Amino acid sequence: MEQQDIGLIGLAVMGENLVLNMESHGFTVAVFNRTTSKVDAFMAGRAKGKNIIGCHSIEELVASLKRPRKIFMLVKAGQPVDDFIELLWPHLEEGDIIIDGGNSHFPDTIRRTAYVESKGLLYIGTGVSGGEEGALKGPSIMPGGSAAAWPHVKDIFQSISAKVEGGVPCCEWLGDNGAGHFVKMVHNGIEYGDMQMICEAYSLMRNVLGMTPQEISEVFSEWNEGELDSYLIEISRDILAKVDDETGQPMVDVIMDRAGQKGTGRWTSLAALNLGVPAQTIAEAVFARALSAIKDERLAASEKLAGPGTTFSGDKAKFLTMLQKALYASKICSYAQGYQLMRAAAEEYKWELKYGDIALLWRGGCIIRAQFLGKIKEAFDKDPGLQNLLLDDYFKSAIENSQLAWRKVVATAVEHGVPVPAFSSALAYFDGYRSAVLPASLLQAQRDYFGAHTYERLDKPRGEFFHTNWTGRGGDTVSTTYNV
Repeated sequence: MEQQDIGLIGLAVMGENLVLNMESHGFTVAVFNRTTSKVDAFMAGRAKGKNIIGCHSIEELVASLKRPRKIFMLVKAGQPVDDFIELLWPHLEEGDIIIDGGNSHFPDTIRRTAYVESKGLLYIGTGVSGGEEGALKGPSIMPGGSAAAWPHVKDIFQSISAKVEGGVPCCEWLGDNGAGHFVKMVHNGIEYGDMQMICEAYSLMRNVLGMTPQEISEVFSEWNEGELDSYLIEISRDILAKVDDETGQPMVDVIMDRAGQKGTGRWTSLAALNLGVPAQTIAEAVFARALSAIKDERLAASEKLAGPGTTFSGDKAKFLTMLQKALYASKICSYAQGYQLMRAAAEEYKWELKYGDIALLWRGGCIIRAQFLGKIKEAFDKDPGLQNLLLDDYFKSAIENSQLAWRKVVATAVEHGVPVPAFSSALAYFDGYRSAVLPASLLQAQRDYFGAHTYERLDKPRGEFFHTNWTGRGGDTVSTTYNV
């Protein structure tokens, strides 16, 4: 039997589509699924007549592959990944490669890379973004792990990935162990923020301006022709134009306002907390989903708690222009937070992340693909050491041009009792970042007063810590821990 270029485990829709993508680019693929009837159904259906072979056991899968063997797993994150690693490694030989293409948490990928390498094998943890369509037609692919594995999979990964201007693939090696899955996690966190901000713009148009879903769809269609051009604006336009066949109502009005989540936004927020990075807009997007989930409580509360009941009396067209600017400014801050988080993680985990390349990876195929990612690439190409996107000339100018409108939009939302946690937290981030002085001096005094946690002084060298006996009754003993 002729040996295949790559094997894939996991024939859910993403797995099937990725296999068909690989085969369409000239690679031969062997497939396996724990429920072998799925293998048979796939081979008799979508894979029929193609350079794909079905396997009914791990042994058969391994035997069918060229060396070094490359086995791509698309299974549920968590224990199933570890289970398949245990099933695979006894059948593999030195230099063979195990690839996890699911949404694994990056600390698990760090652990698994070390474990698989201890067996003499190589490991890749790769983010794959773009959903079912992306998997079939070209996703954004974010690999990291054992660097020695990259030359063996580079051609496959870059061939099947999305392409942007000039045929540049949306796939590049990101770094050791968990780097790929970390970048994918941040991608998903930014995705949470983007989606929430679009929902807030929709809510303001609906609840303040009294617009219909169809009218809002038309606004999004306009916005998608300019600086907000993106996949998420595009699909929001399409969603709001859709009418439910059963009721004749706008589709958005028959869908329950109770959002789900799979955890990657929460992971991003926890990583930001652990690394001490301000990423409040992403966190607020996660909390907004959590608030939406308590639908019954909100229904009960709506009967007892009243808002301001204000009616909009301004210029509707002017407000829409301000709203567009507020959305763009908030989006810039959300991405700035995501990039700050990646910078902190690179320092913590000794990854050499290339931030311009990451923007390019996200330019096509993935859920957050957007025109303005090209501007992010330009910013980091111009200054690879850029500390914050807000300091780049283009983004600084964009914020300056949007700032007054942004503030008026948030103020209008507050006046009308419409929650805009992403818009307002992004504005608070901007105001905090641009502030030479914050009220944290009082906070440090409070900490020192009740816990002798010490503080630094403006008139003394950084790194020297002091304690004040605030009441005259305390001693000179201070806390041994101090964390900024």
